[in-house]
Amino acid sequence: MLHPVPTLKETPSQTAGPYVHIGMTPNFCDIPGVYATDMGSTMINGEVEGERITLNIRLIDGAGVPLNDGLVEIWQADASGSFVSPTAPNSNSVPAFTGWGRQPANGDGVAAFETIKPGRVAGPDGKPMAPHVSLWIVARGINIGLQTRLYFEDEAEANEGDFVLNKIMDKRRRQTLIARKENAGRYHLDIHLQGEKETVFFDI
Repeated sequence: MLHPVPTLKETPSQTAGPYVHIGMTPNFCDIPGVYATDMGSTMINGEVEGERITLNIRLIDGAGVPLNDGLVEIWQADASGSFVSPTAPNSNSVPAFTGWGRQPANGDGVAAFETIKPGRVAGPDGKPMAPHVSLWIVARGINIGLQTRLYFEDEAEANEGDFVLNKIMDKRRRQTLIARKENAGRYHLDIHLQGEKETVFFDI
């Protein structure tokens, strides 16, 4: 007689825990020897076309407190609206511009990226979307990484016709994705994970 097969339970989901920085940016945590440099810490490796900018992305929890143990990854096009393809026949293992970055939030909850302002890429309708950066956010208490976008306040005309922004029915909530320009070449965006000012996140 066959032995009965026990009913197996689903493995409980796990949050990122307080170890996001240790696991993904060990050098930031003063843990040497894992990587020479933390992956994604540098996006520009030489001469590149386009406007160099700094993106300061601040993570804020539901209580309005900056989240200092989160991590942000960004993906974006280059200044001409093209994405770096690591599998392309002419790909370079160290491209001048990677199009991808990863930064931990500091004590003030800010993840800072030195990058270039992206060009416009075609949307699902074939029309050019506004310049934007795709964001992925993980932190303690988040089961699945959060996906959203960053747009630029000085691209108001392009933002007005953007395919994705126009899918957000409440125009007031579109503002949660617009980074304000602080000065020449420097932009700031607050990401509210919960609460009244919660950022728009996408189910991807």
